[in-house]
Amino acid sequence: MNTLGFDIGGTQCRAALVTQEGEILAQRSVPTPRTVPALEDAIVGLVDELRPLEPAAVGLAVAGFLDPAREIVRFAPHLPWRDAPVRARLQERLALPVVLEHDANAAAWGEYRFGSARGAGTWVFFAVGTGIGAALMIDGQLFRGAFGTAPEFGHLTVVPGGRECACGKRGCLERYASGTALADTAVAHGMAPRLSGHAIMEAARAGDERARAVLAEFAGWLGQGLSIVADVLDPELIVLGGGVSDDADLFLAGAVAEMGRSIVGAGHRRLPVVGTAELGAHAGMIGVSDLARTDTQGE
Repeated sequence: MNTLGFDIGGTQCRAALVTQEGEILAQRSVPTPRTVPALEDAIVGLVDELRPLEPAAVGLAVAGFLDPAREIVRFAPHLPWRDAPVRARLQERLALPVVLEHDANAAAWGEYRFGSARGAGTWVFFAVGTGIGAALMIDGQLFRGAFGTAPEFGHLTVVPGGRECACGKRGCLERYASGTALADTAVAHGMAPRLSGHAIMEAARAGDERARAVLAEFAGWLGQGLSIVADVLDPELIVLGGGVSDDADLFLAGAVAEMGRSIVGAGHRRLPVVGTAELGAHAGMIGVSDLARTDTQGE
């Protein structure tokens, strides 16, 4: 059966109708609204657009903290939901089974089922986009922690008292190694304010030395983040996803080199393989659609 998968991020709300083989048949997107009523109306509107294709269930990949039962969005730094019973509300409005999942978990599941992590045992998904999301899988199971929020590598403090983060802390990794962080780093290197991450990547490709310096700094911070992950979890594989991964050729080698220098026991241990997501920006939608299908079949 075909199911609908949503990727609800800080900038775009995207939906795709996906087959049980992970193939996208149709997709739609709108800018992510900033209020709860508008956001939920947008989701209903996208489902209604695709309803003629007869989806059997709906999965929502959410960039935020969920309760252990995946019924409630507790907190989402880039979304308006706060302690909101999203699953029940949308299931009532849509008259379809609804499944919630953390966006990084959803993308990780997509890569495990259909992408670059097929067959991996202990591995980590690192989603670098508006912020940093992460997921840990062990022997085919998503690790959620005791209260449903693990792992939040993007909000590890790497610079005490550093840049403000939307999560309420300061100095989080995602304020130095995400798409939005690139703009702040670019200003520090003398580039124009409010440049998009895409513009900075393009400038680097064109040979702009300041843009290349920005990406070198970005790679250093990302590499330090990866080294922390490797020190704590010792995974066999780290898959880099999210929108920024589309330009991984500009920074991934530098990040892996920094990971190798920063890791405990550098030079005397095996390092995880670090690669990029095979499903690209579609991983979350594909993954959560498959989770929605699995949960529906299990009922």
